[in-house]
Amino acid sequence: MANTRHNGHHNRHASHRHDAYGMRGTYLDGNTVRRVQTLPQAQPKRELLPVSRTAQRNRERAQSMSMVFVMFLALVSVAVLFTCVRFLQLKSQITGTIQSIADLETEYSQIKADNDAYESQISLSVDLQEVKKIAMERLGMKYPAENQIITYELPKGSHVRQYQEVPEAE
Repeated sequence: MANTRHNGHHNRHASHRHDAYGMRGTYLDGNTVRRVQTLPQAQPKRELLPVSRTAQRNRERAQSMSMVFVMFLALVSVAVLFTCVRFLQLKSQITGTIQSIADLETEYSQIKADNDAYESQISLSVDLQEVKKIAMERLGMKYPAENQIITYELPKGSHVRQYQEVPEAE
């Protein structure tokens, strides 16, 4: 009863026939099919063919570097090293310049603050009424008369440069 067939199907007992891959040991158990694990067969080792003398020399040449190539690599390495050193020097110089600019800007701000303080001190120390009095009494200055005042229109966005004397009013 182990190898009986019913309507073209195997029964639930083990079947020891060859499967589609030519492997023995495949069996049916219910609705699942399992395959017995087998070790792979060892591949036959290929025999190395003798290599000719010229082929050996070509391989050695391909694996070795010529003196010209070594010199080229050395020259490129020196150029890259020089470029890196020069880059670091320039970066250091730029950093120093930036620090110098920051110091100068700080100094400028301090001088400007001092200048504003001195200007404020001078403007507070000068009495404009006293200046007017001295100018009118000692120096003989006086306000202009109506006929001495000349009015002109200045177009927007322009400025005036005086290249000659202002004409007298009639």
